[in-house]
Amino acid sequence: MSYSVGQVAGFAGCTVRTLHHYDEIGLLSPSTRSHAGHRRYDDADLDRLQRILFYRELGFPLDEVTALLDDPDADPQEHLRRRHELLSAGIAKLQEMAAAVEHAMEARKMGINLTPEEKFEVFGDHDPEQYTEEAERRWGGSDAYRESRRRTATYTKEDWLRIKAESAENSGAFAALMKAGATPDSPEAMDLAEEHRLQISRNFYDCTYEIHTGLGEMYVADPNFTAVFEQIRPGLAEFVREAILANAVRKV
Repeated sequence: MSYSVGQVAGFAGCTVRTLHHYDEIGLLSPSTRSHAGHRRYDDADLDRLQRILFYRELGFPLDEVTALLDDPDADPQEHLRRRHELLSAGIAKLQEMAAAVEHAMEARKMGINLTPEEKFEVFGDHDPEQYTEEAERRWGGSDAYRESRRRTATYTKEDWLRIKAESAENSGAFAALMKAGATPDSPEAMDLAEEHRLQISRNFYDCTYEIHTGLGEMYVADPNFTAVFEQIRPGLAEFVREAILANAVRKV
């Protein structure tokens, strides 16, 4: 039995051009030709093609495939071992890339799964994705960060408007206490600090007193966060930090 180049291409699932190329470089030359000069492949040729395609599927370049098939000193086992190492490394790299893409997809969803119009309606000129990279650097490996990302990925515009209103009410109450001359360790200020902690727990992650005091310190140490409070009332970041610390001590 002999087969035409078109038949062989159909059997192997490759193109006629591929078979022509293999012939041109001496990798797979048909055993015979027809009277008209057309390529004709026999069963031995098909067996060789099967081995060629096997090595190509594993990613071997054509020159290595030629050596494996034609060089009597070639060690197929050694070639396969090296190819296995390369494939394993490639798989690991692809897994890292897939994880990075998945992480990026989730990070883009940090509650910011809104249209541009909705973003402006909820956040105004403040871009909530501005600090995504910073948040990941600081807390990316924490359970709290993962929990917050999981929850906020499902939030709608209405959810964010509710959270924004709760936060504004809490900050406004702190500012009113400052204006009234209350101290950060007053019962009223500590109650507001506790409500602030509970808001975080309800909306983002389980905010322990330890985490809460850490946030309080960050409100003062990080200019980005300090500025948010200072726009409401000068000195508010420090006042909130002290109220949070006082509340944590009260609860111990």
